[in-house]
Parts: sequence; C-alpha cells; structure tokens
Amino acid sequence: MKIIVPMAGRGSRLRPHTLTVPKPLIPVAGKPIVHRLVSDIAKVLGEPIEEIAFILGEPAFFGDDIVASLTALAESLGAKASIYRQDQPMGTGHAIMCAKESLSGPAVIAYADTLIRADFNLDKEADSVIWVKQVDKPEAYGVVKLNDKNQIVELVEKPREFISDLAVIGIYYFKDVGVLKNELQYVLDNNIINGGEYQINDGIKRMMADGRVFVTGQVDQWMDCGNKNVTVETNSRMLCFLEKDGEKLVSDSVIQENATIIPPCYIGENVTLHNATIGPNVSIGKGCVIENSTIKNSLVQTQTVIKNANLDNAMIGNNAIYDGNFTTISIGDYSILE
Repeated sequence: MKIIVPMAGRGSRLRPHTLTVPKPLIPVAGKPIVHRLVSDIAKVLGEPIEEIAFILGEPAFFGDDIVASLTALAESLGAKASIYRQDQPMGTGHAIMCAKESLSGPAVIAYADTLIRADFNLDKEADSVIWVKQVDKPEAYGVVKLNDKNQIVELVEKPREFISDLAVIGIYYFKDVGVLKNELQYVLDNNIINGGEYQINDGIKRMMADGRVFVTGQVDQWMDCGNKNVTVETNSRMLCFLEKDGEKLVSDSVIQENATIIPPCYIGENVTLHNATIGPNVSIGKGCVIENSTIKNSLVQTQTVIKNANLDNAMIGNNAIYDGNFTTISIGDYSILE
C-alpha cells in the first residue's frame, strides 16, 4: 500500500500563520497536521505501507527541514519517503501527476488540510473508495450521487439542487492508482480544465465512464483546518479524542508556578506557566512562557511569550511576544504586541 499526499498549497485562508509555515506543518494538539493525518491513516489501514509520496511546493517555502521531517515521518511508519514538487498551483489532478513515478498499485490519496477519526474498511471488490461525511449544508461542498446499489455514479461540486448530503472529504483509495494516472494523463494531454485547473474529479469521472466501481467510505469525525476559527475548533476536538485515548498530553518538563491546567490540554516541553490558568482545549508548543494569563480554547505554537492575557479562541504563532488585553486574536510568527 502507498499513501500519496498532495500538500503544495500555501494555505492562504490560514494567514498570517501560513506566511512562514506551510499549512500542513501547522501543529494541532502538538503534532503537525500532515504528521497526524498520515499516522492516523496508516494506523487504520491495517496493512504495511511501502511508500509515502509527498507533493510539495517550491523549495524556497518547502525547504530541506520540511523534507527531513517528512522523510522521518515515513520512516517511522516503516515506509520509503518520496518527495515531488509542484512548482505551479495547477490543480489537484496536476498535483497528483507530479508524483506519477509513484502512481502504481494500491494507494490512498489524502489531501493534507483535514484530520479524521475513522475505521477504514476497504471494499476490495471496488475499484475505488471515496471517503465522505454527512453534512448539514451539502450545497457548500462537493458531494457524491449514488445509485440503487450504493455505488458512486457522479461527483457534483457545490450542487444548487439537492443531490445528496454526503460530502467528499479529500481521501481516496484506488485498487490500482495507475488507472487514475492514465486518466489524468489524458486530462492533461487534452487540456481538460475546470475552475482554471486540472482536477482529480475529471480523472475519476473518466474511470466511472469506463465502468469502474466506486463506493463510499464513512468517517466518524472530519475536522477541517482551513482557517483560524476552524483550526482552533479542530484543535479542541482532537484534544478531547486524545484524552479519551489515554495519550499523555502534558510534558514532564513543564514548570508550574501558581498555575492551573484544566484538561484537555497539550503542553509541550520546557513550557513555563507562572500565575496562569490554562484550559480547557488549549495547545501550547515547546519553549513557551505564559505569565499572569488565562487561556482557553486556543492554540499557541512554539517559543512564544504571553503576558497579562485573557485569551479565548486565539491562535498565536512561533516566536511571538504578546502582552495585552485583546481576547480573540490571530497573530503569526515573530509578531510582537506589547
């Protein structure tokens, strides 16, 4: 089994946090989004992973440190890491084809801007599985249309009329991903463009037209990391799941001086808490100093100093300094407010 991870996008909706860190590398509950996603997929697949292919953007933004981090992630799961580049944002189909040397055999394709909780039950009789989640407002999503055999017969993007309430979450299984590669090559060769880009859906639709069988897979939880508010919410939900799983979330090296931690919270190594109340639903990265502050429902990255703060629904980047009375904030790396 292979895992293919397109992650070349800049994550503009999560700015300023993605001005210096690619969105898939933003930590949620103490671990980068892509690390958590790939580890969770590998865990629930229940079979050996031979290769994980990452499609990155330009080296100036996705540098050697990120390549090293992703290589270590793959190797920790017993897999080979393959690194590809998508130098221009030309769509999901184009991104996948940047990794065409790895597109053979059974594979899961997973876009690295979402987190899941699920048990994968692969239908080995089907040619492909598309994971979906039931949603309240299907008109805001791409959805699947099913026939009377519960097979997917159509993909519809943001339908104006009700088609179904099963939204595509961006995780796919292909019994032979080489078939998708051939169809996407046709899409590229014939310049089939939707929304100004080459889309994975056009390759999938060609597979369906050829009689390939597509079925749905269901996830228990689908958590988005598209913008600041939903990322903070996802952080809170993930902390609750990890606490239920019995995962250790507070480092032994945390220094507490007149401090209270209200779980669930993730607190990394060498964090100092002085006259502080932290939680619930807070993640604080390594090396932070929190003084005379109350923080809840928030996400703070690494090496940041926070003083005299009363924060709720806040997201603060790396190496920032914050001293003030604002409540709901979103400040990026190396910012100073004092």
